[in-house]
Amino acid sequence: MLGVYLRDQIRNEEIRYKRTRVTDIAQRVTKLKWQWADHIVRRKDGRWGPKVLEWQLRTVKRSDRKACA
Repeated sequence: MLGVYLRDQIRNEEIRYKRTRVTDIAQRVTKLKWQWADHIVRRKDGRWGPKVLEWQLRTVKRSDRKACA
């Protein structure tokens, strides 16, 4: 199909990416995840996404609510 023979001694990576133009699935998934995260961060409609990403952990311990009841 590609005109490649064993005697040519071409690496798999070259055949897979350069000649057939097939992308690595792990790289593709990572790229799509970052694109989605960027999309979520840019939203300004008050949904949870940006709020959760910007959330800061409390450093002070909360009072015991059982004692108040």
